[in-house]
Amino acid sequence: MDRTQKTEMVEWIGTVFDKNSVVVVANTGLTVSEMSELRGELRQVGASMKVVKNRLAKIAIASRPSEKLGNLFQGPTAIAFAEDPVAAAKAVNKFAKKNDKLVILGGAMGEETFDEKGVKALASMPSREEILSSIVLTIMSPAAELVGAIAAPGAQIAGILETLETREAA
Repeated sequence: MDRTQKTEMVEWIGTVFDKNSVVVVANTGLTVSEMSELRGELRQVGASMKVVKNRLAKIAIASRPSEKLGNLFQGPTAIAFAEDPVAAAKAVNKFAKKNDKLVILGGAMGEETFDEKGVKALASMPSREEILSSIVLTIMSPAAELVGAIAAPGAQIAGILETLETREAA
């Protein structure tokens, strides 16, 4: 890797930390096929992963709030990132549960940094889509109850008329 490529990589890593809601740092001793599987799972939730050179990553985050993560960049390190605040954390945590070669080290969310426990706590939170569907259900619930209340008297009258009709026929 020449000097220009290193400069571009430092800028790219800095951009990843600046533009994504969450960045998860993990040690990875994964094989190529395992890494491909993980990247596929990340892609499905709108996240990505990249193995980074530790020295370049430390340079990239040196003047950023995530500078505290610098000590995590040792050994084979990868960063997973996504715009959705929990997508990357959920996918990496799920994969780490079934493959012990992937070790979550920590992460950054905006100006906040956290350790492995913080990433796992973030992964347990509902995703953006789950929150939106919950809001929609909450909004729709009173409307459904209102429709039921309006329709109920009509159904009761129909039931009474049917009962009266059956009595007269007998």
